[in-house]
Amino acid sequence: MNTDRLVIVDGVRTPFCKAGTELATLGAEELGRIAVSALLARTALDPALVDQVIFGCVAQPADAANVARIIALRAGIPESVPAMTVHRNCASGCEALTQAHEQMRAGRGSVFIVGGTESMSNIPLLFKRETAEKFGRLNRAKSFGQRLSAMASFRPSDFSPRVGLLLGLTDPVCGMNMGETAEILARDFNISRDEQDAFALQSHQRALAARDRMANEIAPLFLTNNGAHPVTRDNGPRDNQTIAALTKLKPFFDRKHGTVTAGNASQITDGAVALLVMSETRANELGYTPLGALAGYAYAGCEPKRMGLGPVFAIARAETQCGLKLDDADLIEINEAFAAQTIAVIKAAQSEEFARKALGRDQALGEITADKLNVNGGAIALGHPVGASGARLALTSLKELHRRNKKRALVSVCVGGGQGAALWLERM
Repeated sequence: MNTDRLVIVDGVRTPFCKAGTELATLGAEELGRIAVSALLARTALDPALVDQVIFGCVAQPADAANVARIIALRAGIPESVPAMTVHRNCASGCEALTQAHEQMRAGRGSVFIVGGTESMSNIPLLFKRETAEKFGRLNRAKSFGQRLSAMASFRPSDFSPRVGLLLGLTDPVCGMNMGETAEILARDFNISRDEQDAFALQSHQRALAARDRMANEIAPLFLTNNGAHPVTRDNGPRDNQTIAALTKLKPFFDRKHGTVTAGNASQITDGAVALLVMSETRANELGYTPLGALAGYAYAGCEPKRMGLGPVFAIARAETQCGLKLDDADLIEINEAFAAQTIAVIKAAQSEEFARKALGRDQALGEITADKLNVNGGAIALGHPVGASGARLALTSLKELHRRNKKRALVSVCVGGGQGAALWLERM
């Protein structure tokens, strides 16, 4: 077994843009191609050296099956290089990175391009099964009479599509959408609307303050269908965001008693991220100076209707497996699915009662302080292209470690369906 560390040489991403805006005309495969092409140019890597391409994608496009393979081929990776798409909901970008580590350790390669892509603008509308059956009968009809009979069977309700995005954000086990699970955590941990809105405002303020710093992780792109219009930065952070504006928004998921709004939840977003990762030995042979190394990771399951607490369970499991504690982190990135969810993770991590009852340990995980957490803003401001977010968190945290001359970052993501991911990264 290969005992090398997996190192992250470099990474690049597209701008993250709100669904239905600047990147809406680009599919997940094209967003991924743009990111991989930019990565190859930035690192001057010979594509023939790649052993495998691994990309996360949640709403995998029907017209680009195994989207990682389409991305690889269109970006100029040789046909002989295999590619696979991975799916762990919001942690798909993390899964791509840790899959490369496991492939490397198993001796199945030493150079990988990993990442994630998502075009949430292009998640389709779906017909009901009954409507699909009627279309099937119409397609099979041979005579005029059969076609007329099949057409006559349609009703207006047949043309009320099911919204694929809403279906994807609803857990079929607990029957709740992700926003409703955030409402549960807000009640469990007594998180007020004011706390959530203040957290959301801070996310925007930090993202705006970091805009120039984060520019070096973004590859500008040009939309040729719009006069070569350049897209150079994330369009989610709001320059004019205020508490007053956030306060005016009505609860979205529980309209009578809720506190979760569109303003204190992550944005629905398009974007892609690509990372060049390889064994430390191979990086030395090729003359690369990596950004950092993967020092440990863990995935954990939890109650689906409290899926937002997944990071607490994953961080606890990672501590058991690799010995690193919250106090060892110089920076912490927790994906801001919802302000209520992230605040609940902070409160659960420092609760001894939660540690005893939920984690089976005597001591709390520890404190997650504001000066370490999401220092460049998070998904509330930047957006959450679900298949790509985990890779974006890894890239952003490694670059921030270098800016601050710090050693170690913890990246964690809650996962729809009741899971959590935790990655430990070290600067090199």
